[in-house]
Amino acid sequence: MSEQQQTRRRVVITGLGVVTCLGVGVEEFRDGLRSGRSGVTPLTSFDTTGFAHANSCEITGFDPAEHMRRVAPEELGRASQFSVAAARMAAEDAGMPLERLRRQRALVSVGTTDAESRDLDGLVADQLATGPEHWDPVRARRATAGRLSTSIVRELELTDVEAVTIPTACAAGNYAIGYGFDAIREGDVEVALCGGADAVCRKTFTGFYRLGTIAPEVCQPFDLDRKGILTGEGAGILLMESLESARARGARIYAEVLGYGLNCDAHHPVAPDQGSIARCQELAHRNAGVTPEEVDFISAHGTGTKANDVTEAGAIRQVFGTPPPTVSIKSMIGHTMGAASALASAACALALTEGFIPPTINHRETDPDCGVDCVPNEARPARLSVVQNNALAFAGNNAVLLLGRHDREVAASAS
Repeated sequence: MSEQQQTRRRVVITGLGVVTCLGVGVEEFRDGLRSGRSGVTPLTSFDTTGFAHANSCEITGFDPAEHMRRVAPEELGRASQFSVAAARMAAEDAGMPLERLRRQRALVSVGTTDAESRDLDGLVADQLATGPEHWDPVRARRATAGRLSTSIVRELELTDVEAVTIPTACAAGNYAIGYGFDAIREGDVEVALCGGADAVCRKTFTGFYRLGTIAPEVCQPFDLDRKGILTGEGAGILLMESLESARARGARIYAEVLGYGLNCDAHHPVAPDQGSIARCQELAHRNAGVTPEEVDFISAHGTGTKANDVTEAGAIRQVFGTPPPTVSIKSMIGHTMGAASALASAACALALTEGFIPPTINHRETDPDCGVDCVPNEARPARLSVVQNNALAFAGNNAVLLLGRHDREVAASAS
């Protein structure tokens, strides 16, 4: 082992902040996952006249004022409100006093697909109706993508900090977490708030609808009768720090970030590539120092489209042979775009801590061309050591993350 490898720090997750259609906060999210609850409702964010079907996984009852102390909620778009709320919850869940957080060199990295496209939708409508000279200046100011990360900095009053918004579409949450992992491991920062956030918007719903990939009722990943995605929204922010730091302050540890893999095949604007997905998994395993046999379950990208599920399942079988249980929480919370893999990472961390595998709901019959155990409809108790979280995005942006129990070596030697 090189001197550099010896000095690299182990990175752990000590705080989770989640805003989802299953609930706001760790407990509601965990309970929703365990019970296999569906967050599907009729879409209300915009006028859906003319669409043959318009279900979604919108968040109802969310009051940003309950989670924001410094920044006025109306200064932020909906996605930034989600991001800020999740970041504050993550800090609180980690038991990290804000005074301590502010004294440390920090990173804020937030992944997104749409940023504040909901506000951009409104600005476009205003422009068509009355011209750009009548734009609402507040809405125009808050429409920039950078607000998803810089608003966290403002809200938590961080000063010694790097803030970045990562726009790698539906893999962006894992990208942002990987960025934080590297920064802590190499000693560039002491603490990182990383994840993803997105809000339902007309632009993305319409785009997927025109592609013929919006399901009419529910999302059914890996099911023989699957018909597509349901758009969702929310945010997942993880507070990460070194294992040494977490132990020194007696923090509860959800999981250790073992490593990740990234690649971009640029094979096709929307069609996934099996070989590239397989290579990304192999890269993640090598970087994390694990073998396929050590992975206890896979949180798949699992969108519920015909092309994604069969291609992803094929790539998993290519790497694993006989795959471990392979689930998709999108069956419950929909496709939350840039927040998807961040929320799945939070689900994986909770699964490791609580000892269960989340189910894939709405399941009737597994597509034999997928051929995976998707843990249909009911959560499964399990003692877990290593879990894998897949994130796949348009244009071939793939990101695979490996999480594990931080005490797994001790547990293995004790057995």
